Amino acid sequence: MIKVKQLAHVCIFANDLEETRRFYSDVLGMDIQFNFLRDGAIFGFYLNCGGRSHVEVFQKDGARFSEMDQINHFCLEVENIDAAIAHIASMGIDVTARKLACDDTYQAWLRDPNGVKIELFEYTGKSAQFTGGDRVADW
Repeated sequence: MIKVKQLAHVCIFANDLEETRRFYSDVLGMDIQFNFLRDGAIFGFYLNCGGRSHVEVFQKDGARFSEMDQINHFCLEVENIDAAIAHIASMGIDVTARKLACDDTYQAWLRDPNGVKIELFEYTGKSAQFTGGDRVADW
């Protein structure tokens, strides 16, 4: 039996690699862990999400499988969702208001420069991820 420890990374394609790097670095505060090089040029990078989780980014026209669709969304846990929303909005980025979801987590949504949906997440003491139990979806 296999036991998954955690999500290691999510891979997205970037239409503009530098704009994407700036967004994840300047807006979301994620550091580049390392770059992918081909023929001396950067065509992708790993962004550290804290711990051992990462977002992997590749230039869309320079990556194998780039004809495939983007993922639906990925979610980043934040320490303070209200502060995160305020910071993102202050940078001129559209971000939704905080919402208490049916799983008793706070969430907000934004998009990166490539249109990838990003969910921001703050757990509560009642979050289903820790307490269990079925929840009725409200979307």
